[in-house]
Amino acid sequence: MKTQAILLASRPSGLPTAAQFRFETLDLPTPEAGQVLLKTLYVSVDPYMRGRMNAGKSYVPPFAVGEPLAGGAVAEVVESRNEAFPAGSVVVGNLPWQHYSLADGKSLNRVPTDQAPVSYFLGLLGMPGLTAYFGLLDICQPKAGETVVVSGAAGAVGMVVGQLAKIQGARVVGTAGSDEKVAYLKQLGFDEAINYKTTPDIAQALAAAAPAGIDCYFDNVGGPITDAVYGLLNKHARIALCGQISSYNDAVVPTGPRPEGKLLTTSARLQGFIVSDYFSRWPEGIAKLTEWYGAGQLQFEETITEGFDQIPAAFLGLFSGENTGKAIVKVA
Repeated sequence: MKTQAILLASRPSGLPTAAQFRFETLDLPTPEAGQVLLKTLYVSVDPYMRGRMNAGKSYVPPFAVGEPLAGGAVAEVVESRNEAFPAGSVVVGNLPWQHYSLADGKSLNRVPTDQAPVSYFLGLLGMPGLTAYFGLLDICQPKAGETVVVSGAAGAVGMVVGQLAKIQGARVVGTAGSDEKVAYLKQLGFDEAINYKTTPDIAQALAAAAPAGIDCYFDNVGGPITDAVYGLLNKHARIALCGQISSYNDAVVPTGPRPEGKLLTTSARLQGFIVSDYFSRWPEGIAKLTEWYGAGQLQFEETITEGFDQIPAAFLGLFSGENTGKAIVKVA
């Protein structure tokens, strides 16, 4: 059979454009023993994919020019030669940007369709939710009464971080890029939320929102917001370094304030992490997130774009802040 695919046409310099993507029709062979034929239902677009568009060594191999891009996806098994994944079952895994694809089942997981919308297994109950769970609870370890600041708080990871911090009894401050997102964070229970795009002095705004200083910082964005946080750290503060989306498209990485002095004088801990570091504990994280979701303690927002041909546009929209919560493309 044939399937449409989206290939990496060229590597970007700076902000990617539509020119980096090429649509092609590929031939798909018949499933062999152990394989399944998958029909893509939902595709996840995530900021980390920008790094995979570059050449060079990282924690995950780069996309190959002329080959399909890939990422988290939910799919339906339409033909199976693998008894673990019968036809009609719904799975989640790392899949190519194609209408149909073949998989051997090794990287697939069955989706329990009775627990939550299946798209949530790309968000709240998937990689973003797990990133929030391990980054906050393992690295930041917030205690009741402490102040937690979350940058990129209206994104798929940030909104879960803030709610988990509230479950732990912390005071939570989030930054986001629009008044609508700020209002949504308040609905989620954030104590304070700041629109960094309309705030003339982010350091002053953070100081006012966190009068007792900052005990935990979950960093999704880097840049000036992070620079401002360092000046407000309390003794033994903990920082989970999750993302730096503010600089992902910089051709030359800017030199900002050097934080070492603040880390030294506050005895603070700064730890970078990748969610795959915790792969062996993913079942634990999914179980806890599912428990809190089922108890009504976690809410989640999705920005769903419809149409396979809209995947590149949805991905590019991440870098202008078009999404609230998880950016997903509904394919079928």
